[in-house]
Amino acid sequence: MSEHDAVALAERFARYRTEVLAEVEPPGPAAVRRTVRQRRRRTLGTAVAAILALGTGPIFGYAALTDPAPRPGPVDPTGTPSPSPSVSGSVSPSAAPTSASPAAAVPDGRISRAQLLATPVSLPAWRPGPSCPVTDTRLVGTANRDQTNVLQRLAYGDVDGDGATETVALVHCLLGTGGPEQVVVFDRDAAGKVVTLGRVVATALEMPQWLTDVTVRPDGVVRVQVADIAPGGGWPGEWSQRQWRGYRWADGRFTQVEGPTSFGPNPHAMNLVVTATDLVLDTLPDGSRVGTVTVRIRNGGSGPATYVALRLGLPAALRPDGDGWAPCRNEPETTREPVTCDLNRLDAGAEVRLTLGFRAAAGATVGQGTADVDARPMDSRFDFVEEVYEGDNRVKIDYR
Repeated sequence: MSEHDAVALAERFARYRTEVLAEVEPPGPAAVRRTVRQRRRRTLGTAVAAILALGTGPIFGYAALTDPAPRPGPVDPTGTPSPSPSVSGSVSPSAAPTSASPAAAVPDGRISRAQLLATPVSLPAWRPGPSCPVTDTRLVGTANRDQTNVLQRLAYGDVDGDGATETVALVHCLLGTGGPEQVVVFDRDAAGKVVTLGRVVATALEMPQWLTDVTVRPDGVVRVQVADIAPGGGWPGEWSQRQWRGYRWADGRFTQVEGPTSFGPNPHAMNLVVTATDLVLDTLPDGSRVGTVTVRIRNGGSGPATYVALRLGLPAALRPDGDGWAPCRNEPETTREPVTCDLNRLDAGAEVRLTLGFRAAAGATVGQGTADVDARPMDSRFDFVEEVYEGDNRVKIDYR
């Protein structure tokens, strides 16, 4: 380095110290103490840096001197530092992070028919009266004695929304030839034991008297086919009116959410009972013969008869006569046997009384004998409807 360069560099160092040091705030006692501690460690490094700076020539040194000086960093406070505020109460140490444990598996509630028949179960109480067992009882596959809980049908599906399958069973409390029925849902607890979730629906003394089928939809709705009247005692199953009703599990019980809630009148649920008096003919001055038959028709069933067809099997010589035939919807037959009279609706428990007049023309041969008086229920299409008790729909009368 030439003497001229050395002199110029010295002048720049002097000017730098004059300009920069005037901007620096004198540090407090704490900063002085820290500087003293660090000075010894930095002495050697500072000397080496200065030598390298001088060796690189005036251009590098000039660039370093002309760059903006870095902003001074924070300094320690001159006073005694105040302690940090403490959190009231004890603080538990944080646990070391662990991998999240998987959720406990939901028990599988799919129970096969064989498993259900082999496992003691508890059933919701039957309606008052039936004495079939309900606690720690075994279901049976076929009826073999009275007071037996018979497993009739099974269905499977997630009915409670827990992501696992439950078992839906149609159970019949067999008492003699009849007995109530109910649909029950079974599940398993965490230990694998069969438990009872609840009852979906049960038969009633009125309606429904019969449960015929059960299914489970993918959305968890339990669908039960119910019928108004149970078969037996002369009532065939095909006469029963059937409906599908849907039930959903909510708030700890099953409630109906779909389907009808009542039945309309069953066309077979009537029992027409007929009584009639004998026909005794009197001879009039013109030689004709007249008489009356009093017919009483009572509906002793639980359902109405839409129409009633009355037939009287008297000889063709005896023809309808008088105002007693006014309630008939049709014109009474006057030329052929039997005489008919179609009547309007007859509700359950109601009855109709008719006093029907007959006349035989002068010279007509009537004789004497017996005749059938018969009353039959009809539907809205005027088709005959069968009854359970048809023996009381017909009586015989004498005519003379």
